Amino acid sequence: MSQNSPTAPFSAAARPELTADPQRRLGVLLSHGFTGSPASMRPWAEYLAERGYGVEVPLLPGHGTSWQEMNTTGWADWHGAVEAAFTRLRADHDVVVVAGLSMGGALALRLAADHPDDVAAVVLVNPGINSTNKQLLALPVLKWLMPSMPAIGNDIKKPGGDEHGYERTPLKALASMLGGWRQVRADLAKVKAPVQVFRSVDDHVLDPSSVELITRHVPNASVTLLHDSFHVATIDNDAPRIYADSAEFIRSATGV
Repeated sequence: MSQNSPTAPFSAAARPELTADPQRRLGVLLSHGFTGSPASMRPWAEYLAERGYGVEVPLLPGHGTSWQEMNTTGWADWHGAVEAAFTRLRADHDVVVVAGLSMGGALALRLAADHPDDVAAVVLVNPGINSTNKQLLALPVLKWLMPSMPAIGNDIKKPGGDEHGYERTPLKALASMLGGWRQVRADLAKVKAPVQVFRSVDDHVLDPSSVELITRHVPNASVTLLHDSFHVATIDNDAPRIYADSAEFIRSATGV
């Protein structure tokens, strides 16, 4: 896969001379969402890299290929990929911030709960850790009867937006994600870093229950409502606000 492909992983080295404190190098890990790709995070990553931060956007296993391949992967694989990226950033930077879109938000919270002393701040965009959709109750049986169902992809208000995701939702992978969500919900109280949440008022993928749980159980969480974007807000109309506000939040939270 070409590094110029929108679905390829993104990595940019920090430029310490551009940071607020050149003696403290800051790394940012951005995680894309379920069935998505780094294309949904690349403009944000480039914005942060231009401000002197080291940035990584890993391509999660099973993504960027086919939904059939994704059905052979699960939460442990996706968590392993962000854990490895976090370890690399932590080795090369003094301060690390984690961020994510949708399921990427759940993975970011998992890292923050597992590494409370090493995650300096968390930024979440329409994070997914819960759903009130009763149809999901049938998933433990349904995943053995049918491999996939139509996806709700490219939930983007801005014309022409494309997150380069799958047109089908792999059900075994979906069931695994829901299992990962349960683990994240159980450990929300372990998240000690300040958390900034961006939530789209009009989101056709996730209901508000995820953000409600985060604000209820994470004491340092604040929410910004987005009124001109759908689920994939990182490349939607509110994207410039997300980029600017998150950069200011990171600077305020870390001093870098």
